[in-house]
Amino acid sequence: MTTAVGSTVSRRQLGRHLRQLREQAGISQDDAAFALGCSRQKIWRVECGAVPVRPRDVKVLCNLYRAGAETTRVLAALATQTREKAWWREYGDAVPNWFSLYVELEMTASRLRHYNGELVPGLLRTPDYAGAVVDNRPASARPERDQAVGLQLGRQALLTRQVPDPPCFEVVLSEAVLQRRIGDPDGMAAQLTHLVTVSRLPNVSVRILPLAVGPTGASEAGPFTILDFPVSGDRGPIEPTTVYSESLTGARYLTRSSEVAAYEEVWSRLVELALPPDESRDMIGGLVGVSAETG
Repeated sequence: MTTAVGSTVSRRQLGRHLRQLREQAGISQDDAAFALGCSRQKIWRVECGAVPVRPRDVKVLCNLYRAGAETTRVLAALATQTREKAWWREYGDAVPNWFSLYVELEMTASRLRHYNGELVPGLLRTPDYAGAVVDNRPASARPERDQAVGLQLGRQALLTRQVPDPPCFEVVLSEAVLQRRIGDPDGMAAQLTHLVTVSRLPNVSVRILPLAVGPTGASEAGPFTILDFPVSGDRGPIEPTTVYSESLTGARYLTRSSEVAAYEEVWSRLVELALPPDESRDMIGGLVGVSAETG
């Protein structure tokens, strides 16, 4: 519960903890609302993570629920985070509401597993490649270019951050991603060179799925990311394992065990069929004459 998280994730996390405390204490939402001097609807919204919460309200509820002093202190601190403005808000329309949650989850995750058969993922893009991807979007779904590129580059800082530890980022890309030119030839060569470089980070793994292996379960799943989260004491992960699947105009966040299991199975098969990281670097580097050993 001490992991730094964004405001939306903080609200979700705080709401789950307050609901658990209330249910363990055998107190109804109506009784909680009476103690706080608010409506039952507000308690419901707090527990769903839909609204920011004042630390003093958390203390009132923790007292009602007979929570310990340390739990009250930590949850009150978490309530402060529910009112903070996220750094990516400065990018305006480049961050639609359905994507804002993903950015927070991405920053909070301890492990990210990503598959893509079409494009290099945002966390590994060069500025020119990122700009070319934006330019290729339909006009009706195209954000302001500089904002969209700035957002992608800003997100990349999590791969080399010092505190907390950066997430483990595991990527499987179809060989088609390497062959498909995005932008001009020089820009594409720079992107491939960057892939070789970033794949050497200790927390980053890039594997290439050869076209020769034929279709896999990912052919129907499309691009996806599986996010796992750090464990908080005896309360388990701060967020449930989540599968994120994005389209032009929205996204799906899957957390049901059966849904996650299906994508876990697809991921396991992808890893079995993909080239090991060192052979993948050789393939990528060979396309632009970059040494996988020295870059």
